[in-house]
Amino acid sequence: MNDPHAHLRSLPPKEGILSSQAPAATHEVTNQVPPLENYNFFESDTALVAAVEREGAGWHRAALSIDGATLGEPATLALAGAANRHEPELFTFSPRGERIDALEFHPSWHQLLVLLRREGLHALPFEQPQPGAMPARCAGYFLHAQLESGSLCPLTMTFASIPVLQREPALYAALRDKLLSREHDPRDIPLAQKRSMMVGMGMTEKQGGSDVRSNQTRAHAVQHAGRGAEYRLVGHKWFFSAPQCDAHLVLARTDTHEGLSCFFVPRFAPDGTKNAVRIQRLKDKLGNRSNASSEVEFLDAYGVMIGEEGRGVPTIIEMANYTRLDCVIGSAALMRAALVQAIHHTRHRVAFGKRLVEQPLMSNVLADLALESEAATVLFMRLARAFDSDPATASPEDRAWRRIVTPAAKFWVCKRALEFTGEAMEVWGGNGYVEEGPMARFYREAPVNSIWEGSGNVMCLDVLRGIERDPEGSQALLASWLADAQGHAALRASLERLAATLAAASDTREPLARRTAQQLVLAAQAVLLLRHAPAPVADAFISTRLADSPCGRVYGTLPATFDHAAIVARAF
Repeated sequence: MNDPHAHLRSLPPKEGILSSQAPAATHEVTNQVPPLENYNFFESDTALVAAVEREGAGWHRAALSIDGATLGEPATLALAGAANRHEPELFTFSPRGERIDALEFHPSWHQLLVLLRREGLHALPFEQPQPGAMPARCAGYFLHAQLESGSLCPLTMTFASIPVLQREPALYAALRDKLLSREHDPRDIPLAQKRSMMVGMGMTEKQGGSDVRSNQTRAHAVQHAGRGAEYRLVGHKWFFSAPQCDAHLVLARTDTHEGLSCFFVPRFAPDGTKNAVRIQRLKDKLGNRSNASSEVEFLDAYGVMIGEEGRGVPTIIEMANYTRLDCVIGSAALMRAALVQAIHHTRHRVAFGKRLVEQPLMSNVLADLALESEAATVLFMRLARAFDSDPATASPEDRAWRRIVTPAAKFWVCKRALEFTGEAMEVWGGNGYVEEGPMARFYREAPVNSIWEGSGNVMCLDVLRGIERDPEGSQALLASWLADAQGHAALRASLERLAATLAAASDTREPLARRTAQQLVLAAQAVLLLRHAPAPVADAFISTRLADSPCGRVYGTLPATFDHAAIVARAF
């Protein structure tokens, strides 16, 4: 057929019509920020370096510095994005129809676990018990939490399980070497054949959530009943964290006691077959996507009772106290990671004739974020020192830091991380909202620590219980803080308000529990900054968080009297 447009193709191009001579490029790429890489996570953090020395972990500084440099390498940074793009997959059946409940993770996930275990972050204080071991471990955990959050979940639970398992001498002796091993062994095989292990938790059920006392799962004794005896579990768990773990600590009721008991439930039964813990599905979560969370059913699953019968909640609460500390650290790490990304971005991006970091209002925002981040850092490191001491011999003040301030910190720091990561994302503008960069991932990760291991209300009520059960500790804490506040009117007034709140009638305390927890944490952070940070940093925090001022919860409302640029420079 004749081409009806052939005559048009033979005509020369007219002016203004695209032709083969048109430019190949439409614009030059300028004013875009280079990736933040090849920096040392540890050495670039002035507040953390000082806290490591102060809290007795100076002996671990060289290891932290080496690890901090590794975490800043481009190849290491790339692991975080890859592990979250390639989510774990559940394969319920084999090609032959056998029930296998196998999980498959991207190689980046396993590389992250290799890094975490290599640094001993799953067991350092138990592997190398010495003064400062907890602050050393917590500082390392803080560095890795700036890289990627999902891989921390099984590591935290393994760490927190060790003090619980140590109370069962025979069981712990059999597990010790695998628990403390610095090798990551991802093989899904019976524990006896593995070189290391991970431990998870199974507490909540559909009908209960935080109210674990409503749990319905039952445990039936095989022969003898009680501590150390074998049981068969029937029931379900709505959140079964990291189902690929080699064992889980699970709450269930026995036939002889209405109280909940705690059970050690391995992934493989003693005969080498996979235990009857059926994974129904993996959770489709907002964030923490590199990590597998699941729903399971127990169909006569094998388990061994640990702790006293009917005392399962107090048994597993010890594990929860450690995981709550890690929630504080994880949220503080998200703040730090978002802060350094924001500062780096503003040091390279130009708008309206200046670098963003030089714009007065942006400098105010960054300085305010830096104050919040440093306050969270000094707080979790002081808590780490409290966990370093034996609760049986700890001073009343250390006891209060651990028992009362920890849940308050978990409430407040985890809440602040949500606002913080959102503000830091806004510093990046539209680029921050795109999944190619880290800001969107930080923002999606931020809510989980506030929810996991007890939501905000649960934490605040736990603060009240701690105060009521240990009045000596709470009084020692306030007395110590008041001694620091004598030369600072705003802090002294804040502590007096806190004391009045605690002295209120018991029937008015519960509705005010959030206010109490907030007052407590802000006072703790103010005291720590007053003790350990430069005066301008402490003064800026106290005047904007405690005193009557026009500053609200929106970042970037610091008074102009403070040197914003100096605060930002100290931060990174």
